[in-house]
Amino acid sequence: MNKNKLFVGNLPWSITSDSLKEMFAQFGDIVEAIIITDRMSGRSKGFGFVTFATEDAAGAAMQAMNEKDMEGRKIIVNVAKPREERPRTGGGGGGFRNDRRRPY
Repeated sequence: MNKNKLFVGNLPWSITSDSLKEMFAQFGDIVEAIIITDRMSGRSKGFGFVTFATEDAAGAAMQAMNEKDMEGRKIIVNVAKPREERPRTGGGGGGFRNDRRRPY
């Protein structure tokens, strides 16, 4: 698991990737800061990820920023977990299943 990458949740909708990077820059060099957006609307989903150059910087940021108040919301900062594989839809992951058809 990469301990340099942090999950940042419960963010205000107004936060951008640039403002997220600025907010965490005081703790060390940032490799990447990204806000996750909805594919259809382009609006923030209220969470993002910050990747630091070192584990020490990520640890310091996590300690200092977790539950910090931001525009009336307490943000959540944790080490990011690897994304779990989800079944794809349309290719057998859901909906109609051909193997349950009744033979006529």
